[in-house]
Amino acid sequence: MTITSTAVQEPSAPPAPPAPEAGEPKQPFVRRLWRGRPEDPRWARPAFWGLLLATAVLYFYNLSSSGYANSFYSAAVQAGSQSWKAFFFGSLDAANAITVDKPPASLWPMALSVRIFGLSSWAILMPEVLMGIGTVAVVYASVRRRFSPAAGLIAGATLALTPVAALMFRFNNPDAMLALLMAVACYFVVRAVEDGRTKWLVWAGVAIGFAFLAKTLQAFLILPPLAIVYAVCAPVSLKKRFGQLAAATAALIVSGGWWVAIVELWPASSRPYIGGSQNNSFLELTFGYNGLGRLNGEETGSVGGGGGNSGGQWGETGWDRMFNSEIGGQISWLLPAALILLVAGLWATRKARRTSVTRGSFLVWGGSLVITMVVFSYMAGIFHQYYTVALAPYMAAVIGMGAGLLWEKRAELWASITLAASVVAAAVWSYVLLNRTSDYLPWLKWLVLVGGLVAALGLIFVGRINRQLALAAASLGLVASLAGPTAYTISTLQEGHTGSIVTAGPAGASMMGGGGGGRGGGPGGGGGMGGGMPGQNQQNGNGSTQNQQGGGNGFPGGGGMPGQNQQNGNGSTQNQQNGGMPGGAVGEGGGMGGGGGVGGLLNGATVSDEAKKLLETNSGDYTWVAAAIGAQNAASYQLSTGDPVMAIGGFNGTDPSPTLAQFKQYVEDGKIHYFISSGSGGGMGGSSSGTSSQITSWVEANFKKVTVGSSTFYDLTQKASS
Repeated sequence: MTITSTAVQEPSAPPAPPAPEAGEPKQPFVRRLWRGRPEDPRWARPAFWGLLLATAVLYFYNLSSSGYANSFYSAAVQAGSQSWKAFFFGSLDAANAITVDKPPASLWPMALSVRIFGLSSWAILMPEVLMGIGTVAVVYASVRRRFSPAAGLIAGATLALTPVAALMFRFNNPDAMLALLMAVACYFVVRAVEDGRTKWLVWAGVAIGFAFLAKTLQAFLILPPLAIVYAVCAPVSLKKRFGQLAAATAALIVSGGWWVAIVELWPASSRPYIGGSQNNSFLELTFGYNGLGRLNGEETGSVGGGGGNSGGQWGETGWDRMFNSEIGGQISWLLPAALILLVAGLWATRKARRTSVTRGSFLVWGGSLVITMVVFSYMAGIFHQYYTVALAPYMAAVIGMGAGLLWEKRAELWASITLAASVVAAAVWSYVLLNRTSDYLPWLKWLVLVGGLVAALGLIFVGRINRQLALAAASLGLVASLAGPTAYTISTLQEGHTGSIVTAGPAGASMMGGGGGGRGGGPGGGGGMGGGMPGQNQQNGNGSTQNQQGGGNGFPGGGGMPGQNQQNGNGSTQNQQNGGMPGGAVGEGGGMGGGGGVGGLLNGATVSDEAKKLLETNSGDYTWVAAAIGAQNAASYQLSTGDPVMAIGGFNGTDPSPTLAQFKQYVEDGKIHYFISSGSGGGMGGSSSGTSSQITSWVEANFKKVTVGSSTFYDLTQKASS
């Protein structure tokens, strides 16, 4: 393919396509959509559509293998499809007892999909795939505007083939929507830097505002570089720049604040409790558990923060965190190359005028990449490997822009050497990452290394050899750079992923706290959160679930983490017995807390046909067919029965909702039929002082126990005999 660039002769704005002559009809929209810009080579637009089609095929492949994925969010999606009030607030159940611990924007597309298509794995995850395709399109469009179609294709392919992107654009956590909206915001800021029009900056503010409604303050991480770049580089007067930034800020506040204002003004007595907060306040949740607590590790009601450079429950912090054994295989394959290309792009544009859009593009995308990397590397609070999907669009854009610019300048020795260095960095680091899982395709690391070094040798002389050899060297370098992440991406697509902590790549590719990599539920092996992490559940199309053995030890109370349940298309679940539970109790169905069939902090519960039948009996007579400690436990029963199940204590079982007095009133009013025993009583770690423990103790002392298989329930309509 022919690689061209518009970066050499850089106008203050991209050249407009020639206007049609008098009497000449304007090209139909569909034709323009297909053919692209008049100056594009003939292959450019078909290649773009081919990229999107290939991304769709990859991401839709084997999609239903993940079943309900994270049942915590799937239960909220189910509730939102049944109740508009639950839809608006992001409630975990249609009776609106408590919300998820995030704003609800990421749930809305999934809930609408379920309303249209019915509850299924495909209906829940299909919107996430579409967000992934959209993000690839946005990154391509932004890079192509200032560079070349080939540069845009490289950027889009890099994003689509990043393992953590392939994971999270097929999963129902909020991160897919966040990544899309952050990419859209960067695109709009680049457009604003081109022509100084206010509307682009306002739209960027709107995108970030809605991103806040997906994952709160993480949406604001890139605000400093975006604002600074526009304030410095925009082609308008300084006074107008600050006025435009003020307008964008207002748009951000309105687009992100309207929902917050309604929730805070709504009487607490008639809305669900704000999950994750300790005072039923969304603002407290935003600035505490989901805000500063994530940075300093002091999240009230969570499982605890990190341990600084020496390591902790969420892994070691420090400048190399994105490259270590926990995170590296998820995102870092091309990070060294991206940083080299970012520096090269800024060096190449060092003498450009203030309003240089080429330099502005590097600053927008590169600044977003660097600031997000720094925050992720040093945050001491809750941090999961999949958070790094936020880096993927920024990294991909920098790779595409840097490759396009250096290719255009390849006749200059420094540019060809730097281009070669980026390929060497990608190949060598891919070798290191592949070597960490030595049993996984052992031949691939050598092909990547040798191919990358040969390509780099050719790229050094790319300005002095004929075009065919130059293109061959560039193609070999691209293949060598993408081979490693592509292999990990394919492994990710071939497996289902369920639970609260999921990782991309083959088993063992990502370790938490030095353990072995677990699939579906997160890192496995030893270490991590004080001990072993869950094994992976495999979810099949028929609904049945089979779980690999989990193990380890050392989670709260001294027990090991549960194995994960594998959910299949038909809804049945099978789980092997796992290691110790909090407080030493061993539970069937894997989770924190004992009791047969109970779920856990990070995983869903095993719901037998007998238990489902028990809960469905006279279910229409009750507001909640059951109540359970912790959201994952409650979610499994709710998804199985289709009826509301109250999650006592929210996600961790530590939220003070409902209080013991409130729960007693619900029981007296006949609103709850059963209480699902967790065996350990007090939410996370079995604490005896929390609301969850108080409720558990009261129920166990006053109501009749019902045993169904290995599961224990308490019938709240029947008092225990003396």
